[in-house]
Amino acid sequence: MAQRRLKNGDAGAGTANGARAKRTGSSGRSKKSPAISGELLDYYRQMLLIRRFEERAGQLYGMGLIGGFCHLYIGQEAVVVGLQAAITADDCVITGYRDHGHMLACGMDPRGVMAELTGRSGGYSKGKGGSMHMFSREKNFYGGHGIVGAWVPLGTGLAFAEKYNGTNNVVLTYFGDGAANQGQVYESFNMAELWSLPIVFVVENNQYAMGTSVTRSSAQTELYRRGESFTIQGEQVDGMDVLAVKEAGDWAVKHCRDGNGPILLEMKTYRYRGHSMSDPAKYRSREEVRRIREEQDPIDHARALILEARLADEDALKEIDREVREVVAEAAAFAQESPEPGPSELHTDVLIEV
Repeated sequence: MAQRRLKNGDAGAGTANGARAKRTGSSGRSKKSPAISGELLDYYRQMLLIRRFEERAGQLYGMGLIGGFCHLYIGQEAVVVGLQAAITADDCVITGYRDHGHMLACGMDPRGVMAELTGRSGGYSKGKGGSMHMFSREKNFYGGHGIVGAWVPLGTGLAFAEKYNGTNNVVLTYFGDGAANQGQVYESFNMAELWSLPIVFVVENNQYAMGTSVTRSSAQTELYRRGESFTIQGEQVDGMDVLAVKEAGDWAVKHCRDGNGPILLEMKTYRYRGHSMSDPAKYRSREEVRRIREEQDPIDHARALILEARLADEDALKEIDREVREVVAEAAAFAQESPEPGPSELHTDVLIEV
């Protein structure tokens, strides 16, 4: 499959010259076109689940059923689906506050995720964490963190624990282009390389951080090169192509699992909604968003490949969408019917120093 390229100036490129899917990072890895296989149908289903879940979450927020902050993952689905497909159930995952898609890709129950969004006792944090603070030890998902970049050292600590305990597990640590400028991220790079830790640092570069273009906030906009001073290999990947993400993820995870230390992957992606539900996103034009959705949507791209390869027909894809919508509708109903946490939960799982 030939890789898609952007025209000069396309916002999804995130660079002045419009380079798309730049597979010439400092890794020196042989770049090949990702193969199309039957697994693509499963990736399509997972991306569609995330998309429909986030659309419903946005509706519930608009109805006043979700309080606090709510950061939707719409547009970035290929990143987490492709990378999660490259790891095992024993590997660890940690991310920031745009985290609903990561939870679903890890296999967490949509009902528990949605119930947490609505602050109900059926949620993963019993209604006390909300959108940004959910965990699942069973799925090795360590959050869900609200302070920009603060979870990257935690992910590095997870990788240190895996190496110290003599496992063969890898840690995926996701963060955004805004967090890429945090000093604690570079301290983590240094320690990870110094101790040769099994960690894949994943920059989900959606171009705008909280609301400022990467070209205005970063002196070095090729974020895959941020690890060079620590001798960490990096690669820039088309984050709107789930197969390209999976292929790069396979290579990166193997590199770490073989004891070669950390890897940095920059996923060039794009979010369709504002930074959070309260963000009107006036820093970019509606035309830009419309163009990216029409030309680069990860789900539409996967759908076209599926039809072209005859992995499924139109009727089968409609049935997948119907099934996914049912799952999301059930999750929304569960979230609204689940009771609010009682007073006894006020201090449960909360450390109080006296």
